[in-house]
Amino acid sequence: MRTLNLVVNGDRLELAVPDHWTLLEALRYQLGLTGTKQGCDKGDCGACTVLLDGEPVLSCLTLAQVAEGREVVTIEGLTPLHKKAGGTGLDPVQDAFDRSGALQCGFCQPGMMLSAKALLNKNPNPSRQEIREALSGNLCRCTGYTQIFEAVELAATGVRETPYWERFRKG
Repeated sequence: MRTLNLVVNGDRLELAVPDHWTLLEALRYQLGLTGTKQGCDKGDCGACTVLLDGEPVLSCLTLAQVAEGREVVTIEGLTPLHKKAGGTGLDPVQDAFDRSGALQCGFCQPGMMLSAKALLNKNPNPSRQEIREALSGNLCRCTGYTQIFEAVELAATGVRETPYWERFRKG
């Protein structure tokens, strides 16, 4: 067993985990954060993507001990962290996926959204090609990728300007 001190979704935690556990196992089985999906367990699908110090990582291939002293963000943390930073409603990426119809079964969406979030944090005005590249490690078998790329573009408009959900309110 190893004791880890880390920040998960803004909360400072101390976890005791077996040395061989992946970050995915610690998140799902110790913390109950099942939004991080266990897909292929080989790093092929991207369903397990989380942010580690703001960078997308495949949690199924990352040993939990790598997260010692670092910050992890899972899909469960996007909206609470957005609100803590002064935002309202859903995180812009989550809201854009909803508004664009980019959601189907939902299995790949947490990883897609976190990859998109990492991209937009680095580049608030990505080209379609940059979006494709940023999401290239995330597989979806339900949708065509067009709606997913459009969702990231919509989220980018919200990141650069007035929160885009305000544009859709009737009033």
